[in-house]
Amino acid sequence: MAAAVAASEGGHAVTVLETARTLGGRARALSVPLPDGTEATLDNGQHILIGAYTDTLRLMRHVGVDARATLLRGPLSLPFVDGSGLQTPAWAAAWPAPLDALAAMATARGWTWRDRLSLLRASLSWQRARFACAPQLSVAQLCRGLAPRVLQELIEPLCVSALNTPADQASAQVFLRVLKDAMFGVRGGSHLLLPRTDLTALFPAAAADWLAQRGGQVHTGQRVEQLRWEAGHWHLDGTAFDRVIWATSASEASRALVECAQTAPDFIAKPLCGWSETAAALRFEAIATVYAWGDGARLPHAMLALRTTAQAPAQFVFDRAQLGGPAGLLAFVVSASHGPREALQAAVLAQAAQQLAPLELPPLQAVQTVVEKRATFACSPRLERPPQLIAPGLYAAGDYVAGPYPATLEGAVRSGWEAGHALPPVSTTPLHPDRP
Repeated sequence: MAAAVAASEGGHAVTVLETARTLGGRARALSVPLPDGTEATLDNGQHILIGAYTDTLRLMRHVGVDARATLLRGPLSLPFVDGSGLQTPAWAAAWPAPLDALAAMATARGWTWRDRLSLLRASLSWQRARFACAPQLSVAQLCRGLAPRVLQELIEPLCVSALNTPADQASAQVFLRVLKDAMFGVRGGSHLLLPRTDLTALFPAAAADWLAQRGGQVHTGQRVEQLRWEAGHWHLDGTAFDRVIWATSASEASRALVECAQTAPDFIAKPLCGWSETAAALRFEAIATVYAWGDGARLPHAMLALRTTAQAPAQFVFDRAQLGGPAGLLAFVVSASHGPREALQAAVLAQAAQQLAPLELPPLQAVQTVVEKRATFACSPRLERPPQLIAPGLYAAGDYVAGPYPATLEGAVRSGWEAGHALPPVSTTPLHPDRP
C-alpha cells in the first residue's frame, strides 16, 4: 500500500491486486470469537511501532490517519511484573535523544551500578564508532562485554523482537542501525507506540480510501495467477500493465518469477532468475501470538516484559483492553518461535500462570494462537537480500528487499515507498521494443 500511494503521487494510474480479502498482509485484522460469544477484531500478530519509524508515521498522516488517536505513545518502558527492568523516568521522558534513553539505562530498576555502567559504556562506544562494526559480527559477539543481566533482560529480548533472530545468529550491523535510530536519532525515537486499533485500520484501509479518492483501484480477494512479459509490457493474468511492483512474500515472488522466466526472452529471463535465486536463499523465522482470555484479567501496564527460557518462550504480554480491545484479553508474543502450535500455546499458558502469579489473575484460556511460519527473514550477518529492481519495469517491495532495516513495519513501508518513487515518469510508450 505504501508503494501504491507513492506511485499515485508520481502521476501513475494505480491498480492494487490483493489475494486476501483483508488488506495488510502479515499485519492485518482478524475476527475471533471470545469465550463469552462476542466477536473481537484482533490481528494476525501483535505488533508495536517505535518513534523512530518516521516513514511509517509520516505515511499514516499522509493518508489521513491520526497517530495520536490510533497509537498509545509512551517512553521506552520494558518492565517485568515485579517492577524491575528498563523504564524511562517521567522526568526524562521529554528529553532529547539520546538523553532520554541514557536516563532509562542509568535508572534501570533491579540492576546494579555495574550492570548500568556496562550498558552505558557499550552504548557510548557504539556511538563513537558511528554505529558501525565488522559485517561478520553477531549481536552476541558485539555485546560480549555486557553484564549478564543486561544481556538477558534487554539485549536478547530487543534483538529477537526487532530482528526476529536469536542474538547469536543476528546481524550486529543491522541491530546497531535499529539502536541508532531508536535511541540516538530523532526526539522520541525510543518511544513505544502500541496500536489502539486493528492493523488494517492503522494504515492499509486508510491508504485504500486515499487511493480511491484519486482514481486508484484496490481489488481484494483477487489472486494473480500468472506474470508474463510480452511486447514491452508486463501482463498479469492477461491484462497488460506498463509497470508492476511485486509486493508479495519472498517465496511467492520467487515462484512467480521463475515461472515467468520460462517464457520470457533472455534479457528478461536472466535478471528474473538471478533475483529469484537470491530471494530463495533467504531463511525465515516464525512469530507466534497467543491470545488468552480471563474474566477480569488486567495488567498494571499495557505491555510487560517476560523472562524467556526454552520452556517459557514468550518475550512480552499485552493487555488488549488498555489498547481499545475487549476486557480480559491478553496477547503473548513469541518471536523466533519454534515447535507445534499446540505445544507452544501450552508452554505460554504455563509461563503466564507462573510469571504473572503475583498479579493474581483469573485462570487464562487460549482464544486463538496465530503462527506466522514465515513471518520474517532471518537477519544474519553478511546477508544478501534481493534488490528493488527485478527487471525492466518490474520492481520488488517488501521488508526483505535490500535495505538497512530488518523485517519490520518500517522496513516494509520504506521499501514500498522507494519502489513507488522509483517508477520513471508516466509515458504512453512501451518500456522496451521487442529487442534488448
